[in-house]
Amino acid sequence: MLQGKHILVTAGPTHEPIDPVRYLANRSSGKQGFAIAGALAALGARVTLVAGPVTLPTPAGVDRIDVETALQMAAAVEATLPVDAAVMVAAVADWRVEGAAQKIKKGADTPVLRLVENPDILATLARSPKRPRLLIGFAAETEQVIAHATAKRQRKNVDWIVANDVSGDVMGGSANTVHVITEAGTESWDRMPKDAVADRLAVLIATALAD
Repeated sequence: MLQGKHILVTAGPTHEPIDPVRYLANRSSGKQGFAIAGALAALGARVTLVAGPVTLPTPAGVDRIDVETALQMAAAVEATLPVDAAVMVAAVADWRVEGAAQKIKKGADTPVLRLVENPDILATLARSPKRPRLLIGFAAETEQVIAHATAKRQRKNVDWIVANDVSGDVMGGSANTVHVITEAGTESWDRMPKDAVADRLAVLIATALAD
């Protein structure tokens, strides 16, 4: 179904160093993104997976690029273009720290961390002259899931947003409940294993790219 198509997938968290032994991160296992990469490859796509720091095995037939920080992920995404579609599943840290060269020691005063905003990889890709034909973002929400994700789709100028409620055990768990939000409306799926979510989404992507 996807023979001849090149698809980019990002997955996992990013780690933003505070000092040589500490970092800021999001709570993402990478399981959903890795499952999607594998499902797309199983349908015949050439898949490039840009993975944050996770310990998951590389899915069969997938080319993997390992990164640690948001800046590294942004560079890897840019280097992978052009692609036919991009599925941006990674939970990229919104901020990075002006890091210390040496380990910060405990003392009488609490250290103050200066945060610097990371690049918005999804929005940057949406504005790029190399924008994929199909651009899909993910939205991890804890409340008003569909409303917030719908606003994100419009704000980021992407084709689809796949939204899920992460207030429970989704991050790190083996199942997910998602809502696929497109210009045509919202399609809500029952809770299912992440592999099943990936298979169903891969078929939707294949159908969209076949039009």
